[in-house]
Amino acid sequence: MIAPSNLPTRPTTDFAKEGLFNMLQSRLDVDYSEMDALDLFCGTGNITYEFASRGMRSVTSVEIDFKCYEFIQKSLVKFDLTQCRIIRNDVFLFLKICKIKFDLIFADPPYEMPNISKIHSLVVERDLLKPGGLLIIEHGGKTKLNHLMHFIEARNYGNVHFSIFKIDEPPAK
Repeated sequence: MIAPSNLPTRPTTDFAKEGLFNMLQSRLDVDYSEMDALDLFCGTGNITYEFASRGMRSVTSVEIDFKCYEFIQKSLVKFDLTQCRIIRNDVFLFLKICKIKFDLIFADPPYEMPNISKIHSLVVERDLLKPGGLLIIEHGGKTKLNHLMHFIEARNYGNVHFSIFKIDEPPAK
């Protein structure tokens, strides 16, 4: 399904997406069918559909823009992606109330967003990753996240940058 051109999105490039999923395949020693993913700022649903096509057990997608939400909702029905659900909400509000843990959280916020590191803070503080889980934040080249707790590596694919974090142990209470 081709996304309408009037959606306010910047989809992850195919080159970056291929690199990301090659990295995940080599890093994750787990069957996708046993994994739960969260796609934040999901835009057109590009990453959501990729997770679903690889057999993720469940994919929760969060998007605040109504046109994007509506497009993804129609796409999920059209392609019978019953393991996926779309939630229309502000990502930061959603992270504050979420009670589900995920194996993989992917966030693709607007590159110019000033508080991108708050995504990391909320995920860690709210203990939203299962042990061994990964948080991947896509961002532009000006954003640096390598100083944040649990950072393991950065990957660059042209103008697309991924900061990757791994939670090995739950936080001390």
